[in-house]
Amino acid sequence: MSDFGGMEDLLQDFLVEATDLLSGVDNKLVDLEKNPDDKSMLNDIFRGFHTIKGGAGFLNATELVTLCHLTENLFDKLRTGEMAVSKEMMDVILEATGSVRDMFGELERATQPGPASASLLANLKAALAGQLVGGAAAAPTPAPTPAPVAVAAAAVAPPAAAGGPDWTALHGAVTNAAVAPTPAPVAPPVTAVVPAPPPVAPTPEQIIQQAVGRRTSDKPGAAPVASRREPEKARDNSIRVDTSRLDQVLNLSGEIGLTKNRLTSLRSDILNGRSDTDTLHALDQAVSQLDLLVSDLQNAVMKTRMQPIGRLFQKYPRIARDLARSLGKDVELVLVGEETEIDKTMIEDLSDPIIHLIRNAVDHGVEQTADRLAAGKPEKSTVRLEARQEGDHIVIVVSDDGRGMNAERLRAKALEKGVISDEEANTMDERQSFNLVFLPGFSTKDVASDVSGRGVGMDVVKTNIQKLNGNIEIKSVQGKGSSFVISLPLTLAILPVLLVSLGDQPFAVPLSMVREILPIDVADVQEVGGRATMVVRGEVMPIYPLRGLLGWAPEGIPEYGVLMQTAEHSFILAIDGFMGREDAVIKSLEDFRPKGVAGVTTLSNGQIVLILDMKEILAAMGESRGVARSAFIPLAAA
Repeated sequence: MSDFGGMEDLLQDFLVEATDLLSGVDNKLVDLEKNPDDKSMLNDIFRGFHTIKGGAGFLNATELVTLCHLTENLFDKLRTGEMAVSKEMMDVILEATGSVRDMFGELERATQPGPASASLLANLKAALAGQLVGGAAAAPTPAPTPAPVAVAAAAVAPPAAAGGPDWTALHGAVTNAAVAPTPAPVAPPVTAVVPAPPPVAPTPEQIIQQAVGRRTSDKPGAAPVASRREPEKARDNSIRVDTSRLDQVLNLSGEIGLTKNRLTSLRSDILNGRSDTDTLHALDQAVSQLDLLVSDLQNAVMKTRMQPIGRLFQKYPRIARDLARSLGKDVELVLVGEETEIDKTMIEDLSDPIIHLIRNAVDHGVEQTADRLAAGKPEKSTVRLEARQEGDHIVIVVSDDGRGMNAERLRAKALEKGVISDEEANTMDERQSFNLVFLPGFSTKDVASDVSGRGVGMDVVKTNIQKLNGNIEIKSVQGKGSSFVISLPLTLAILPVLLVSLGDQPFAVPLSMVREILPIDVADVQEVGGRATMVVRGEVMPIYPLRGLLGWAPEGIPEYGVLMQTAEHSFILAIDGFMGREDAVIKSLEDFRPKGVAGVTTLSNGQIVLILDMKEILAAMGESRGVARSAFIPLAAA
């Protein structure tokens, strides 16, 4: 049952605004670590926590109010110059923002968040008192003994009653007590109070768990949190749309309405016997105008689904910073192309793959500081996250200036793990060697750590990218660095397809996989390793008859082949004929989806066509090993 009876709409509005605000605060904190004296940035972060605290107060989220209040007070001292930023203080502040994000996760499950960890609250209070290890005290007073630390901290933020802090008192403290000087420590020792422990940096695993929005306590094997385990949150289907785009859709809808009225009038004239040249010319103009308007409307509606990818990129600088600090590396994440727009439905599905790629760049790609200096590189390494639009595709690149990849070492590791055979290793080129990292269970590390080494992650990246009808390519130069290039369709709602046929039955295959169409001559078909093949510009390509892939009985000789390419290999799809190219509006099959079918579309003549998922079909057939013998082999032998 919801803890927010009658306030669900207010809760959703708060979460949308506050999540964006917190992402901005995270990025500013990463920048603040480089420029600790930037007053405007300190003011922006202070206002961010103040705004979040105010919204949490309306929702009676008292524990969130308490945490934001302490952090806000700390930034008030920083912006007024009473205290200075230190690394230890930044660790505590970043831990606080992580805890705030965890609390947002509980609010999304419609439950009031529990209190932040006792160590975090103690560290915040110690920082406010100027007693955090490595922090700067507010004034040059004699060093206090450990006992008064808790007393001074208590003077800044009195402990709450068992039922939670009083919101009215806290709200008053924002304008009055927050800027009051810290009281001097009390002389008599208080032996019953334990000094606040020093800040503890989160482990890499905790950093990643926070990044993907899960509480560390919810990990398998962790101690359960009473009455807080809820089902995972539903996918966010809401979207923000610029009103100018909605105005364009409305305007085009009005124009289509006028054209429809014109067509209705012309239809009436033709039914009444008017078929002169002027009437037919007017009909032709009206149909052409309707075609143009519908195309414009379709594009305008597609644009309402597009969102700046910068909203996805916002959380990554904090992740890169925390991971690098936990690994003892100095890494800067550079964001490029944040204004590039991408289909809203892709944004959530891209979150985990990009986290994996950034994590691997920081852990595997970037060297330790001593190794970089020995190689003549700058002490600070750079990881670059870039997005750009190329034609009807979005390209996302995660690159680093680290050690690069060694193709020979990858092949040796794959042989050691039994992933590939000696014959396969000898025939692999550099690109195929790099693609070994996408195999499930493959890792170049001998010992698993909190960050990597278990052989999971990169195969998940590849799988998720393929689900979005995209592909991923690796480029690397040893000693210079590596780049992971992701190519995605501009939108998932419209898919360019090639229409092929088996007899009279049409099928659609994604145009992004098609390289060219070839005539198939039986004389050119050769048997290599028990498999039908053709030589195309000096390269031996396996032939997969579409009938065989679909489980249909052989019928006649396929006349054409479609040269197709996936991230793993190229092949020729043997078909009876083809019907041209079309931009298919995909209709998903929610209740019943046969294996190997991505969806359906309707042709201009009303015929329903299945859109084939070639990757799934090949996987089901065991890829290159599944179609060992085709109808071509007896023909070639004859």
